[in-house]
Amino acid sequence: MTHTLPTRSIRTGHQLTELGFGAAQLGNLFVETTDESAQRAVTAARVAGMNYFDTAPHYGLGLSERRLGRALHDTPRDDVVISSKVGRLLVDSPETAGRLDDDGFVVPATTRRVWDFSHDGILRSVEESLTRLGTDRLDIAYLHDPDDKWASASSSGIDALIELRDQGVVGAIGAGMNQSPMLTEFVRRTDVDIVMVAGRFTLLDQSASDDLLPMAHERGVGVVAAAVYNSGLLSSETVDRAAHYDYGRAPEDVIERAARIMEVCARHGATLPAAAIQYPLRHPAVVSVVTGMRTDEHVRSTVARYNLAIPESLWEELDATGLAPDPARLTARL
Repeated sequence: MTHTLPTRSIRTGHQLTELGFGAAQLGNLFVETTDESAQRAVTAARVAGMNYFDTAPHYGLGLSERRLGRALHDTPRDDVVISSKVGRLLVDSPETAGRLDDDGFVVPATTRRVWDFSHDGILRSVEESLTRLGTDRLDIAYLHDPDDKWASASSSGIDALIELRDQGVVGAIGAGMNQSPMLTEFVRRTDVDIVMVAGRFTLLDQSASDDLLPMAHERGVGVVAAAVYNSGLLSSETVDRAAHYDYGRAPEDVIERAARIMEVCARHGATLPAAAIQYPLRHPAVVSVVTGMRTDEHVRSTVARYNLAIPESLWEELDATGLAPDPARLTARL
């Protein structure tokens, strides 16, 4: 039996489920995943009611896109929202034959990533993603991590995406990054519909609430919150002092804060990872929370976290103690 999850809309009319499927792990992120496991994970997500799936050429040198495309092959195209990313072209690399990728994915390094936010580079990137996904359109295309490429990404990159949006090849356009200041400038200066911010609007880091979220809300631009576990520290019901925080060793003060938040969650019958997933959705600019999922069991546990009933008293205590300001309170006047 297929269920449904609540959706939120962006200004192009696309409806994204509040919980989205992050497909980086389908590209063998850190460990190998089989085709069969990837298929079961995507099927479980569809059965649970998810319609939003996010991938990128970067994830496993195209493996994530290929696996996601195969897993969704028999799904009616209008039933799902697929996003991918542009800015890293995959170029044949005979000189690395026999090696493994050195960027975190357990895949053969038969191609290498080349930064390219030029007009032609964006067109080529989208065309190749469509081929790997086996589809005729991307519902969302994000400029991928253009941190050091503002000049080209905000000009030729955006212009190419607008052209593709006008042609109907891409439905909505935006940028995805691990920082909020540049995303804020994309919202302020360019015609984006949606942005993805990773790790900057979580129980432990609300920096995006200072710039990106107010600007996005003002401009009617949707925000997808990713990396809500901050690389792992918020992913378990008990705080693991060895867990990563933002891809590195967690500072002691951050660990202590996570532990205090965990204690508040326990007092109110909730769990730390459930609160981590639900927290960003309390802001009106946020349209979806995307988490990485590798297996069908991982999908089911993530959906259970999303569905866990969390009382308002938990958010009130986190807010009152200064552990995590309540987005619903901060934006009550918006």
